[in-house]
Amino acid sequence: MLLISYRIANWLYRHHFPVLPKLMYYIQRALFKSSLPATYTIGVDTKLGYGGIGIVVHARTVIGKNCMIGQGVTIGGKSGWYEVPVIGDNVEISAGARILGPVHIGNNVIIGANAVVVKDVPDNCIVAGIPAKIIKENISLEDYEGPKALKYRGDTVWPMTPKA
Repeated sequence: MLLISYRIANWLYRHHFPVLPKLMYYIQRALFKSSLPATYTIGVDTKLGYGGIGIVVHARTVIGKNCMIGQGVTIGGKSGWYEVPVIGDNVEISAGARILGPVHIGNNVIIGANAVVVKDVPDNCIVAGIPAKIIKENISLEDYEGPKALKYRGDTVWPMTPKA
């Protein structure tokens, strides 16, 4: 719902309707506790985790296509810098992550939960920590899809408590 209202507000903004995008922004803030201004750019097939609750995005940010943004993520600028984050395609930003300042995030990147990214991240890697560091480089499609695969423990999908 949040992404649909953003796309409508963005269309209105690009077609020079002055008041409606701002009104939709305030409705988004009230309903979803998120700040998604109509002026930033987001690619197709990008998804917001948990309906986009608590996401804050800078007005000039560029987000690529087929990304996944978890709840509580902040993508914003830094004092004294005009540039803001540019995020590539197929990026997964986990819950609570912060991407701050004039950083460029490459394609096929996974950003760990609560990571604070303040430096550029190359393509095909996994970053985590405060400040974020590369923990794995040159990841393949199997590595990228691995965390999303359903895991089994025993004969059932549900986790079983080990017997002591």
